[in-house]
Amino acid sequence: MDWVTGLVPGGKETYNACLMIFDRLSKSMRFLPCHKEHTPMDTALLFWNNIISSCGVPKIIISDKDPKLTSKFWTHLYDMLGTKLSFSTAYHPQKDGLAERVIQTMEDILKRFCAYGMEYKDHE
Repeated sequence: MDWVTGLVPGGKETYNACLMIFDRLSKSMRFLPCHKEHTPMDTALLFWNNIISSCGVPKIIISDKDPKLTSKFWTHLYDMLGTKLSFSTAYHPQKDGLAERVIQTMEDILKRFCAYGMEYKDHE
């Protein structure tokens, strides 16, 4: 689970970030458009409405130490759901190397796609 930010400049009416979730079981990615300014509560609602409601409660979530996932709110939510939060260490992707590689590749693609869209608008 990781965020891609800096995709497009925009205000509250424009999504400017993407929450990417890699499912190790199915080896599939979920892309959830969001705002860089999302609070931990906003992120939890996004996760609940798009992941838990369709896939069920995950047993383990592996993520970096993002404050949006380490807040007291999320800690209580994990406890209530019985989910374990496991942190990966920076520059040591052995914990979840496949997911890190997929997320990095998709982040590059998203950023290039968004940059191309911005350039295209400039030439219309």
